[in-house]
Amino acid sequence: MKRDDVNLDPEAFALAVLGGNVQRENEENKLYIKRQLTLYLEALLLAQDFNELEESQLELAREQQRTQILEKLINHRYR
Repeated sequence: MKRDDVNLDPEAFALAVLGGNVQRENEENKLYIKRQLTLYLEALLLAQDFNELEESQLELAREQQRTQILEKLINHRYR
């Protein structure tokens, strides 16, 4: 990966989270499945939100870098 950003695969992330969520002793199957589904969807959305935030922060950093370069060029040219 050449870029300095981190990008999560939302589905792989959600499945990894589910892997650590075992059925509790005496927990009904229906309740366990509901808990698994909720956890899966929350993990999926969280990973998507993270990726969007990471991309927006990367774009902001690029924009700031471009601005700094342009300012240096302008300052150097007109000195």
